[in-house]
Amino acid sequence: MDEIEIIPLTGPLDARVVLPGSKSITNRAMVLAALAQGRSVLDSVLLSDDTRYMSDALRVMGFAVEIDEPARRITVSGRGGTIPAHGGEIFVGGAGTVMRFLVAMVTLGEGRFRVDGNQRMRQRPIGPQLDAMQRLGASVYSERDNNCPPVIVDASRTRFEGGETSVDARASSQFVSAMLMPAPIWKAGLKLRVIGDTARPFIDMTLRLMEAWGARSTVEDDMIVVPGGQWYRAQRFIVEPDASSASYFAAAAALVGGTVRIEGLTSSSVQGDLGFLGVLQQMGARVVWHPDHVEVAGTGRFTGVDVAMNSMPDMVATLAAIAPFASTPTTIRNVAFIRHHESDRIRALATELRRLGATVVENDDGLEIAPSAMHPAAIETYDDHRIAMSFAVTGLKLSGVKIKDPGCVAKTFPDFFERLAALQTAS
Repeated sequence: MDEIEIIPLTGPLDARVVLPGSKSITNRAMVLAALAQGRSVLDSVLLSDDTRYMSDALRVMGFAVEIDEPARRITVSGRGGTIPAHGGEIFVGGAGTVMRFLVAMVTLGEGRFRVDGNQRMRQRPIGPQLDAMQRLGASVYSERDNNCPPVIVDASRTRFEGGETSVDARASSQFVSAMLMPAPIWKAGLKLRVIGDTARPFIDMTLRLMEAWGARSTVEDDMIVVPGGQWYRAQRFIVEPDASSASYFAAAAALVGGTVRIEGLTSSSVQGDLGFLGVLQQMGARVVWHPDHVEVAGTGRFTGVDVAMNSMPDMVATLAAIAPFASTPTTIRNVAFIRHHESDRIRALATELRRLGATVVENDDGLEIAPSAMHPAAIETYDDHRIAMSFAVTGLKLSGVKIKDPGCVAKTFPDFFERLAALQTAS
């Protein structure tokens, strides 16, 4: 399908939404399960392009991975901190988590691994992670010497042991999470000084998941210490609903009015993107937490906000897509690094908002969006799932919004448009 037209909602929402599992947690859980000793069963997982790239990559690395699609279950047979395959070619498509995580994970192997991705992945930075690993003695480098993939990891010479280093995480928190997960198995562990506070909640998520799988660590200011010689425990693990995916339905309630009940998402979630619900509260929505779900209610009228979104960068597009309908301006700050995500998201959002008639100022690190009179348009999506899903929410309020290349949402939410269309029967 080349494009899809979004049908505006005709009345206030009264919807119950069951979301797919978190992509961030599913991919981390697969890594931890592979590093554990024995068979782990992961329930309520996300089955999407990004998680399939991870499962396929683990198979290339020699792990047994079974997927039960109807049950939304993945079973991984871990090998106790070793990599079964002696080298290999790993392709990750556009999955940043898979690229960054596996470049660090394969240091536990013996052999030469080449990790490559699609055209956009070959433009995305990984230099700070490579620098940090090289300072520890890892033989890891950018094949084209441009600090971007493809990446070569040569683990055939000496056993990598870890140690003490620093990493510049201003471009991505994934550099940190990548090094943390194999660190308990490295002989010397890891003492890591983190430079920058980009998406720190994702680092906290990684540490909490590592603890759940049996690895301890300590954090003091910008220093994270993971003792070596530890082991991960195989287990049955339930993946939380995806808080990033929840944002589109929560934003819909604020934008068109009514109530959306999001099942399984609780205030104890490890996901930093849960903070977006707090932003909606600042704008005037009502958020009520329950033991097994959260309700978001709106009136269709809301104010703008001035917010630094470096702790929840994937939520920038969702906020930007509803900001022109606010009664006051919205300013999004401290997210310069999202120019290196699946697209240059700051530029893409500014371009598409203007295409819809919005008044937008594009800054180096964010956007200023004024209350605007909007008009119909066909939205370019730049092969970026978040651009597609966010502007689809705009179309619930504004008639005539068409989303080009809607299939790009398969990266994280394959049936997103079907779920969105189901809101029609709940309004």
